[in-house]
Amino acid sequence: MRIATTIFLTDETIRPVRLAQELEQRGFDGLYLPEHTHIPVSRDTPAPMGEPLPREYGRTLDPFVALGQAAAVTERLRLGTGITLVAQHDPVDLAKRIATLDFLSGGRFTLGVGFGWNVEEAADHGVTWSTRRELTRDRMALMRALWAEEPTAHEGAFGSVRASYAHPKPGGGAPRILVGGAAGPKLFSHVTAYADGWLPIGGRGLTGTLPALRAAWTDAGRPGEPVVVPFAVLPTPGKLSYYRELGIDEVVLQLPPAGEAEVLRTLDDYAQYL
Repeated sequence: MRIATTIFLTDETIRPVRLAQELEQRGFDGLYLPEHTHIPVSRDTPAPMGEPLPREYGRTLDPFVALGQAAAVTERLRLGTGITLVAQHDPVDLAKRIATLDFLSGGRFTLGVGFGWNVEEAADHGVTWSTRRELTRDRMALMRALWAEEPTAHEGAFGSVRASYAHPKPGGGAPRILVGGAAGPKLFSHVTAYADGWLPIGGRGLTGTLPALRAAWTDAGRPGEPVVVPFAVLPTPGKLSYYRELGIDEVVLQLPPAGEAEVLRTLDDYAQYL
């Protein structure tokens, strides 16, 4: 089973270059970074992880800039977002950034897609909360049109793009795409429509939810099986054995949003799982 990591990289933590080099040298498989453009001070939305909201949420580095640094100093380390708030981006610009990172990294990028929890943050991007999921679905279709080998137009409910020359292209026509969120028919409809699999936070309850996801995958006419990558996991030997028994072949472990010394100590501890 491949062991990747995720961390809230901020202006107060270990730097991306140092972390990426240490991960690759130690044999870890990947680095996934989260995204928040800003956290409005006046916020009625309760934080799902509890209040007060941890300090790092308002200090995150731009994941694409940080992953670009990581790509430049590594050769094997896989790179991903966990997650990108697609509804909060201009899709033409986002498609270019994704394709460029995937191209420059040699096809090592995974796009984690999410819908967000912070109503006020999304509103500042002009996002209507009730339609953010369908907006994301439409923007994913628009980006796939730009990634297509031949110039392809997209006309959607939320946006359109003319048939265009748009290079570079991500490897394989699109990066690997995983959708994050809580299990259920609504989430699984997004996974089966435009993704390669699911990014379940914490990875609990998979015994019950995996059959439902696989059934939705088959019903949608998708070949094979969906990829499932438990995300932001605090590991124990028993937990990782459970994932292996389920046929999981990648897990993403949570690193503390801390300085270099603490992060490297955590990597030393996590090395037992490699």
